[in-house]
Amino acid sequence: MRTDRLLARLEQEPERPSNPAPRMSGTRKVLFAATGVVYALIVAAVLLTTELVRWDWQLMLLRPYKQWPEFHAFLDYFVVLGQRGPTAVLVAAWLGWRSWRQRTLRPLLVLASALLVLNVSVGAVKIGLGRLGPHYATQVGSAELFAGGDIFPSGHTANAVVTWGILAYLATTPRARRVLSVVAAVFALGVGATTVYLGTHWLSDVLLGWVAGLIILLGLPWCEPSIARVEAKIYAYRERLRPVGRARPFPVPVTPVTGPPAVARAGHGDGQHTGAHAEPTGAGRAASVRGHTTGRAHPARGDRPSATRTATLGPRGR
Repeated sequence: MRTDRLLARLEQEPERPSNPAPRMSGTRKVLFAATGVVYALIVAAVLLTTELVRWDWQLMLLRPYKQWPEFHAFLDYFVVLGQRGPTAVLVAAWLGWRSWRQRTLRPLLVLASALLVLNVSVGAVKIGLGRLGPHYATQVGSAELFAGGDIFPSGHTANAVVTWGILAYLATTPRARRVLSVVAAVFALGVGATTVYLGTHWLSDVLLGWVAGLIILLGLPWCEPSIARVEAKIYAYRERLRPVGRARPFPVPVTPVTGPPAVARAGHGDGQHTGAHAEPTGAGRAASVRGHTTGRAHPARGDRPSATRTATLGPRGR
């Protein structure tokens, strides 16, 4: 890519993009419903202490962080890609630049809406089920529910799905959407698997976290009308706060100035002529001279005003 093309992409666009917001299509509704069914099945499997809970205990007793300790240092840093604070700051910085460049608040409002729904939905289930983590389990084979915990579903995993998936959701080209979808999937799958490796989550926690994040991404088009209304209100409020002097300029009609001609305003004896007062030539000049000569007699020398008085009084004093 040439340097000028790269710099052109960093500049602010002249107007807002015309790409319409995604709508809740029939395919998306089917996927949303199917994902909701999977969500309910996972919760039921844990509540009923089914085979899924036995797999949870098998992986926990395997202790992967002890089986493969060489990956521990790297994965301790990699799991940060699922923490809500650092990832929200990174993605918000990127989307803030996009909002400035595209002259729209929609990217930031979509991120804020998704994180709000994520915190409310995932947090409510965490507190309601109260499941303890693997490091705090008290009875082998138990689901460890309603014990004051807060790890089911996995917040790291759900946050990774939503935060990185927002980039693919807001992509403006099919190619960018495919690339960002792969990146988001790698981060989401990697963060979920890392929490199981480190022993901070059960396998069922991670499965439910993946599904919870996917449900939020699939349901985001339902939030688009509210996002558009909030954006319009923010811009309207900004216009009300804008000072009067900095208001957007509008054309003012110019009123033509009418008045007496320059010759009428000037004195007869001041000896000055304007560009619009043309000197007559030919027959017209001779007629003018005759009219001037016969009209009135020239005053005698004694009757004429002195040069000193004329210079003192000026054209108005006369």
